[in-house]
This record gives sequence, structure tokens and C-alpha cells, in this order.
Amino acid sequence: MIDTVLIAGAGPTGLALAVHLTLHDVPVRVVDAAPAPATTSRALGLQPRGAEVLERIGALGDLPERSQRSLHMSYNEGSRTVLRLQVGQAVMDQPKQALLVSQAEVEGVLRRRLLELGGDVEWGTRVAGARQDGEAVTVTLQTGDGAEQRTGTGWLVGCDGAHSAVRKLAGIAFPGRALIERLLMVDVRARWPFDRNGSTTWMDAGHMLSVTALPDDTWRVFTEPPADLPDELSESEITDRVLEEFARRSGVGRDTVEEVRWASEFRIHRRLAETYRRGRILIAGDAAHIQSPTGGQGQNTGLGDAENLAWKLVLVTRGRADRRLLDTYEGERRPLARNVLRATSTAVGIMLPDTQWKRLLRDKMVLPAVRLQAVQRRLWLAASQLGISYRGGPLAPETHWWTSGPRPGDRMPDIRCLDAAGGEVTLHAAVLGRWVVLAADRRVADRHAEAAGARLGAGLVTALVPVPAAPGREHGWDPRDVVLVRPDGHIGWRGRPAPDRLAAWLDQVLWPA
Repeated sequence: MIDTVLIAGAGPTGLALAVHLTLHDVPVRVVDAAPAPATTSRALGLQPRGAEVLERIGALGDLPERSQRSLHMSYNEGSRTVLRLQVGQAVMDQPKQALLVSQAEVEGVLRRRLLELGGDVEWGTRVAGARQDGEAVTVTLQTGDGAEQRTGTGWLVGCDGAHSAVRKLAGIAFPGRALIERLLMVDVRARWPFDRNGSTTWMDAGHMLSVTALPDDTWRVFTEPPADLPDELSESEITDRVLEEFARRSGVGRDTVEEVRWASEFRIHRRLAETYRRGRILIAGDAAHIQSPTGGQGQNTGLGDAENLAWKLVLVTRGRADRRLLDTYEGERRPLARNVLRATSTAVGIMLPDTQWKRLLRDKMVLPAVRLQAVQRRLWLAASQLGISYRGGPLAPETHWWTSGPRPGDRMPDIRCLDAAGGEVTLHAAVLGRWVVLAADRRVADRHAEAAGARLGAGLVTALVPVPAAPGREHGWDPRDVVLVRPDGHIGWRGRPAPDRLAAWLDQVLWPA
């Protein structure tokens, strides 16, 4: 019998997790305390890594066509432009680019994909209690009218945001600190004289005001208010404060605003959960880590959490792996989150200096370096999360330093392949939550897929043959090797043809001694 999974939170993390599990017939129930899906959202960026996660579960849809590309970013102090970036110019050779798209749109494509697979979301339902033993979790659910229901589930996953009820019920600490005490934000429809293909930011006096172009003549404006501003402002008060500050900084009058679509305020914190798992209760996304929105890392890190946890839950719930496999979720994802928190916090400190000497350091050393295309390329690759590797982690402890090209733990490039019918596909689009065996010879690929399927389940493995690369664009590894790619796009095993060695590696991972 397959364990059920109850997911609290129907944001990108919870929905991506639900889609992946449903792809493999794991019984899933998704609840969310909100009365209905969000139509507005703070998160705007979908980094290439996030787009790949959606592609690997068949949920990317037409988001690339509906998204805006943010290619130009200007940073000003007063009337002086201190930095102008052409984001993406240094990495035009990369197959995937960052997408400027609302989180509400991302959630929409995920909900549609979940519906296609027979799943749904129970709105207006929150987790009010949870009690676990060694075999199940008893969860108390409460609806908007106060009615309560107790239900049993094999696993409870909290994807319910920074104020996660699941995390609190599990007794998981969430230490951290404030980065920016308060931000005010409005979305307006207006015809403004700014680049519609990017953003403009003013940083004078150590306080930020930023304007970002959205589709349909809409702009997002957010700023840090003065410290003495009263709490609990109404939407109209937030709008007045933001647009007054915008007019002062930009010189553009408020009479250019045609419509105010949304106003909100929030605080930016840096926090990391002490653990991602307590027994049969797990957390992911903002429930596990929150950081500055700099670089658009929050949503994308949450999507990565969902994918990493999903393939492990599939195996555990189907009886194909020991529960200890779930410990590797924290072992692989928490160090990454720690690095993201450190990087985004550093970026805030650099771009919004609070002392004169820090401002001098930024202007004389940091900004000149960032103007270099080589530096911009490194920054883009870091923000894209395509360079993430689990090498040295719990499932890839050996680095295989003598091996050229991608190694166990590394992300596998999105190469062109041939499927069983001879049709051409790209690797990540063909994954669909499964493991992939890559080999230059079809018979070799099939033999290794059969060996892997005996451990993982035949429906969880597919075999592909890489299309020979053009001269000068080789795949980067010895074509004699067989590669086993995990459902999250990372290499699990690589070596010369030897189905028994591949099977032995899987035995070690799934059923550790």
C-alpha cells in the first residue's frame, strides 16, 4: 500500500511537489488556508533552474512566451546613474534565460498541470494540529467556518510559507534576523518614460526605490519607508507614500498613474530552519528558508526543494527505498539554502550601504567590477542556479577528480537525445519525474535501464541515446560511459557499461547499511 502525502500550501513549492507525486500515482491531498488562488504576488522572477523544474514535470507550458525578459537594469543615486547592466547580454549563448513573470502565473500553470493529472487544491483549509507516531501523522484541518476534521496521512509536508503552521507544529526552530525592516510596494498601470525591458533603481541616502516593468503597461514600485512611519497602513496610505517618494526621486508626476492595481507592505528577513525533517513531517520552500528577493532566488530555491524531495518521497511511499533516503533531502538542499541566504544578504549590504565608507567601497571597487561582462556572466550563472551541484553530498560523496566532464552530483546539461521510437527530444523535457539512462548504444542503454528499473520500478526509468554533438560542442564526457540521471536532472551514477555496478550503487542509495 502506498502512503498518502498531505501538502500544506498551494504556492509554487507545494504545487510542484504535488504534480511530481501525482505523476507517479502517489495519493496526494493539497490544502491551503487562503480562500482562493492569489491573483497578485511579490515574486516576479523565474530563473532558468526554476523553468527547468517546471519543464521536467511537464508544467512549463507557454510561460516563456508570456513572460517578459528583463534585460536592462539601471542603478541611480540622485540624478547620477552609477551602474547600468544589460542582464543576459553576457550569457546570450545559454539555452535558457531568466523569465520576468508573476508568481501568480507560475502557480496558474502548476494548478492546471495538477488538474490534468487528476489532482486539486482544497482552498480555505488550514492545518490546525498535527500529531505523529512511527507509522502516520494525524492532522487536524480547519475550514474557514471553523469546522474541524481529523485525517490520517503517511507524510505531512509544510509548504505553507514563512509563517508555516506545519513548521511550528513540528517544533522546528527558524532562527535568523531582519535584513530590511520594511518595504512598501504598489503595482500601477501608467505610461512612464522608463525602459519597458528592465528596471530602474534609486539608492540615495541608503534607501532604495525601484521601478520594474511588467506586462500590460503595468509597473511595480517598491521602496523603504522612513523608520518613524506608523504600522498597519491602509492600501491607500501605502499607495500615497510610495507614489510621493517615486515622484520625488524620478521627477515623474503622480498624474501619470492611470490605475492602482495592488498595494502591500512586507519585511525582508534572513532565516533558515534548523532541520527540514522531523519524523514524518517535512518542510520546503519559504517554510524552510527566507531571504532577500535580490536575484529572484526564493521561488526558484523552493521549486528545487520540491523536486529534490518529490523523487525521494515517490520511492519511499512506494516501498522502493528506506525512509533514511529522506534525510538526504536536507543533506543536499539545506547547504544550498545557506549559500543563497549568504549571497543575497551580501548583495543587499553592498547595494544599500549604510555608512560612507561602505558606499565608497561600492562605488570605487564593486561597481567597476560588475560592469565587466565576465563578472556579469559569473553573477548570472550563480543566480540561474544552473551551476548547483550536490557533489560531495550524501548521495555523491566521492568527487571522481580524475573524471572529465559532469560528475555524480552535478547537473546534467540539457542535451538532445533520441527516445525509444527514434524521435528527438531534449533531456529535461523527457524526464517527466523519471530516472534517465544515457548511453551511446541503444542496447547498452536498455540493459542498464532494465537493471535500474528492477530497483526503482519499471515505470520510473527511461532510456535515451544522446544525439552526437557537433565538433567543438561535445557533451564533455567520455561517450563510452553510461550515465544515470536522477529525476531532478542531476547525475546519480556514471561509469563504463556494467549493469551490476549501477544496480549496486542504487542498492547502496535506496537501502543504506
